[in-house]
Amino acid sequence: MTKVTKLATKIIYDEDTLKKMGLFEAITRAKLKDFFDDPVQERLVFIVQPGNLWTALGKKGFNAKKLEEKFNRKIKIVEFDPDLITFVKNMVRPLKVDDVTMDDEEIITIRHEDLHTKGLLIGKNARNLRNLETNIRRYFEVKEIKVV
Repeated sequence: MTKVTKLATKIIYDEDTLKKMGLFEAITRAKLKDFFDDPVQERLVFIVQPGNLWTALGKKGFNAKKLEEKFNRKIKIVEFDPDLITFVKNMVRPLKVDDVTMDDEEIITIRHEDLHTKGLLIGKNARNLRNLETNIRRYFEVKEIKVV
């Protein structure tokens, strides 16, 4: 199990961000760990505390739909996990991957046989992959992420 040693980046919230986080918690009643605007994926990403994913989503995704209407933006709700491998799997959902591993040099390798899924993970000019690295680095020390 890979534990969080320290945050890879310093996280600072402005007033608008704090308002969005408060609205999220008021609507979902789920405990929020973090929130950020993902310009690459063009959506708001809410990271909830472990065990709070289903509370945040709501019955039949009701809370998620309500939040999308309130913010007038697409959203993604991800469950945080102190285990790096599990968190990477949570971040790439709803895509299913065959295997996620990390070597001694802090390089994460995501394995999947389906070329379509690989393409979605990597994105045009590796845009999605670099974005995933940036988002993971908010919580974990990671050198690089590869898809094979």
